Amino acid sequence: MANTVLLTADKHKHLKVKARYSSALGDNVMWSPTYPAEFRSVQADYPILFHKDANSEKFIPAALFGLEQGENLFLGESEQWDAAYIPLMMQRIPFSIGLYGEEKKRLVNIDLDHPKVSDSDGVALFEEHGAPTEYLERVSGMLEAIHVWVEHNDKFMAAVSELNLLEPVTVDITLENGTQGQLMGFYAVNEDKLKLLDATDFHTFFEQDFLEPLYMAIASVANIRKLINRKSKLTTKASLAS
Repeated sequence: MANTVLLTADKHKHLKVKARYSSALGDNVMWSPTYPAEFRSVQADYPILFHKDANSEKFIPAALFGLEQGENLFLGESEQWDAAYIPLMMQRIPFSIGLYGEEKKRLVNIDLDHPKVSDSDGVALFEEHGAPTEYLERVSGMLEAIHVWVEHNDKFMAAVSELNLLEPVTVDITLENGTQGQLMGFYAVNEDKLKLLDATDFHTFFEQDFLEPLYMAIASVANIRKLINRKSKLTTKASLAS
């Protein structure tokens, strides 16, 4: 369970963060939320699908890292992430935005119980005199970007949902060793429906910067094959090592 508190120099000057990626550090997740503003970067490495939240019934754009729960195929050796771009929702861990006071001032929170938080190992958050380090400044910038992206994403998903542009997808998976399975539970953009947008909807989508993310998501689906190939290689490597 998270132990999220407001990050302050007075209380947390000693803290460090392991700015690395591994299963032991909590990065073994199948997917992460992403935002239309970063689809161009995300689509180069990951499939962009959509997850339907069971409680709100709303769709969430998802950057896919694996083909089953608890699997992240981009966790490389030496606690590195094996891709050119890491979605901001993964980069910002263990930090989040907190809203404080009547004016809802945005400040940085930290999960003190996250495995990336340490007293001795990692990147410092504060200088000796209490100023934020370059690393913490960069994290603050990420959190601010995510805050701005959320509003655009909400409008994007509302428009996509209103026009019923998503459809459930099922992907049959066969690894090189013959192992078979299916990827289910996600949605993808229905390209045929997108092509049928009338002039008014098309213009609205263009004006609100919704069209490019949709086509980026469509193009990214080809990366599912790359995920299957990546899993096949890792499975073969693990078999040879055992």
